[in-house]
Amino acid sequence: IEEVQRKLFNTLFNTYSFFGLYANVDGFTYKEAQIPLEKRPEIDQWILSALHTLIQDVNENLDAYEPTKAGRAIDNFVDLQLSNWYVRLCRRRFWKGDYDENKIAAYQTLYECLETLLKLMAPIAPFFTDWMFESLNKTTSRSNATSVHLVDFPTADTSFQNKELEEKMALAQDICSLTLSLRKKENIKVRQPLQKILIPKLDDNTERYANDMADLIKSELNIKEITFLERENDVIKKKAKANFKTLGKKLGPKMKVAAQIIQSLDSVQIQAFEQNGYHEFELEGESVRLETEDIEITSDEIPGMLVANKGTLTVALDIEITDALRQEGLAREIVNKIQRIRKDEQFELTERIQVQVLGHPEINPSIETFNAYICTEILADSLDIVSELENGMDIEVNEHLLKLLIKKTN
Repeated sequence: IEEVQRKLFNTLFNTYSFFGLYANVDGFTYKEAQIPLEKRPEIDQWILSALHTLIQDVNENLDAYEPTKAGRAIDNFVDLQLSNWYVRLCRRRFWKGDYDENKIAAYQTLYECLETLLKLMAPIAPFFTDWMFESLNKTTSRSNATSVHLVDFPTADTSFQNKELEEKMALAQDICSLTLSLRKKENIKVRQPLQKILIPKLDDNTERYANDMADLIKSELNIKEITFLERENDVIKKKAKANFKTLGKKLGPKMKVAAQIIQSLDSVQIQAFEQNGYHEFELEGESVRLETEDIEITSDEIPGMLVANKGTLTVALDIEITDALRQEGLAREIVNKIQRIRKDEQFELTERIQVQVLGHPEINPSIETFNAYICTEILADSLDIVSELENGMDIEVNEHLLKLLIKKTN
């Protein structure tokens, strides 16, 4: 119960709170004309496609008397797709820029997701959904109903569904998940830019799908390049080992012999397994068929790089940090620290500031090179390096102590 409260209800409430905060700042009440699907950014089209796929799944499961499966599908959508992907990647659209079509599309899309989710959840969580539905509807008056339980249950609209786009985004999510796990393993912050990742092509669609999502992937991972390798390459060398948990059930006492056979698979056989999704061989006169869950694919480490695998997908991360990358990382760290100060000091979201920084030999080059970027991110009219600073506060920037003074612009 506590896990569902945290993962589903708290996450959905936080998403609602995020929406409400910025909608109130911009005065969004859903009075603008509906922006057509084809005119919305691709990430809006994706989340709406995923939403209508969810509607389809929930209806099918409820029709089959499987409320648990329906609830878990909603839980997965809220946590992994809406909150930790769509909202996180679109944050800047809500708090940056003018109140234009792009921002209105973001508000309309997120509102539609929240409203539809509440209708889907209404039979499972009647009181929570009714409260949130009324809270949204009293501002927009999108529905004449006084309760979420008096509106029609959602039905999937196939015109919103784009299966190829959902597959592209799923690949992007897997690439990002693997790469972020490598960053965490090496304790490299996401704010520190890195040069590139290497991805062996799984099939003809891998490079095309990843290239279509390249800007999103590079932004999420804070990298400069994505390099694709042919299936057969001398850079990433793979090896196979048995998954004893599944093989034990399948083969019993023959498991040890099968494990030795799996371990002896060469690169061509591993490649064929990844492509086909199975591997067949003779074992003591019987034919054995192993599926993807029976074999774990790993890769040898590469000097200067970290490698991770998820199923048939492999990602190698270049962890060399050049001086130029280090300077950019310092700039991003400064932005993060000052944004936290703005929040702690309860500055208005649109309030502009002036910043003075006491000169520091390690950090000065970064401030000089990325001055415009830092000012844009922290809403500063100026960011000046000074030789003396009487007042101010100390912040830690990648183990360097930096003194600065922040003033509100009159």
